[in-house]
Amino acid sequence: MSPHHLALLVTAALLSALLALGLSLQLGWRRDAARWPHHALFFLTCAGTLLSVGLAWRAGAAAWALLPALALLLSMPRTRPGRADHWQRALLGAAAFTAGALTSWGT
Repeated sequence: MSPHHLALLVTAALLSALLALGLSLQLGWRRDAARWPHHALFFLTCAGTLLSVGLAWRAGAAAWALLPALALLLSMPRTRPGRADHWQRALLGAAAFTAGALTSWGT
């Protein structure tokens, strides 16, 4: 397994954990002490996506396919947690990452 494949898998796992924690917060299942883990997972997901772009580019894969996901992730602080635009952008970012990972995986 190449480094960019490994980075994509780890970032996908981080993104899944981020979405699961965000969903639990959105539905009101968790309120206590979940804010900082959510922010830490967000930071790690952004860093993992950036690392995946760099490693895919270095490997000659389609790194450009991950750029929309990175842009959506980096624009998340412009939304307000708990509002519709926050979770909608999160789902759109997850879809963009999935499409970008599948595109860059095969090349």
